[in-house]
Amino acid sequence: MGGPSVVCPGCGASYGLDSPWRCLRCGSPLRIEYEARDVARPRGQGLWRYRGLLAYTPERRVVLGEGGTPLVGRVFRGVKLLLKLEYLNPTGSFKDRGVAFEASRAKSFGYRVLVEDSSGNTGLSVAAYAAAGGMGARIYVPRDAPEGKKNLIRLLGARLIEAGSRAEASRLAVESLGRGDYYVAHLWSPWFIEGVSTLVYEAAEQLGWKSPDAVVVPVGSGSLLLGVVQGFERLAEAGLLRGEVPRIVAVQAGSVAPLYEAVTGRRASLDDGGFADGIRVPSPPRLGELVEVVRKGGGVVLVGRADIVSALRRLVSWGFLVEPTSAAALAGLARALEEGLVCRGERVLLPLTGSGLKMHDKLYSLVGSGMERRGGYLYGSPGKD
Repeated sequence: MGGPSVVCPGCGASYGLDSPWRCLRCGSPLRIEYEARDVARPRGQGLWRYRGLLAYTPERRVVLGEGGTPLVGRVFRGVKLLLKLEYLNPTGSFKDRGVAFEASRAKSFGYRVLVEDSSGNTGLSVAAYAAAGGMGARIYVPRDAPEGKKNLIRLLGARLIEAGSRAEASRLAVESLGRGDYYVAHLWSPWFIEGVSTLVYEAAEQLGWKSPDAVVVPVGSGSLLLGVVQGFERLAEAGLLRGEVPRIVAVQAGSVAPLYEAVTGRRASLDDGGFADGIRVPSPPRLGELVEVVRKGGGVVLVGRADIVSALRRLVSWGFLVEPTSAAALAGLARALEEGLVCRGERVLLPLTGSGLKMHDKLYSLVGSGMERRGGYLYGSPGKD
């Protein structure tokens, strides 16, 4: 198996395994170049079960039981849904996969403090993995981040610093970095994407290594989309995938949808009600890569408030307590069906990315008002498939 190299596509600079979070020469995002071949069958449990497919395995692993999430089937408007329950990861989101990898790298290279800027889920994950790894954590968040997530970050022992905006939180985090600090940088880091790619290895094994027809992915910074693509391409390269690499349908929401605008040339002007806060990233560092992936095969759709609430009610009626950002994926599938990007009868992998338990009050206000009450019980009435 060829060893990995960390390179800058922008200027050609190369780095070792202890690579920085972005290119030191030109400031571009870095990429891991790695050829997967002669891969042994997975062994063990969770994320590290797939270390034979990873570009690198840290010497000291920080483990909270990440990975191993269920794959559950449902039928939606004639589509065979494969719901990957990523919200059942230790801190309630798929971010645990990327953070587990980053925390393990930090621990292996002797860093003492994890630093991150995040509106919620990533910050919570970093706080938890720092605690598990015996490291400190400093988390920078915008003031309007959900209070429940901020309280959980504090509860885990992290130092929480509030900023006026998401952009200011990012600036403060970078400016604060000192000796012994490790910047997780989930918007930038190729190693975060490396951890996320295990979602695909796991789902493929659960499907008997048979590829789905398509994957519908909510997109903010794009780490989930890029991890999904990398995972399927690496499986195909290793000869483990039965079938073609699936089509990728990206989902963006509201008026903050740079990928949608770049691909379609149309302005994003929907109102998402602020529900899809997890994917409101105005300037994703890897936008060029995201555009390339979508144009290669698949597409991008835009959803609004009514779409997200309807999808959320459907998911809750099925028993899945997810946050609105997760529901944006199902809303995107409905839109993709209308636009012919997905067809009835196809098998579609749909990651449910984050737990609704962190925002249960808001979840009830959104979903409960649209449910029918009979005999003291709430019954889902989200419409017909």
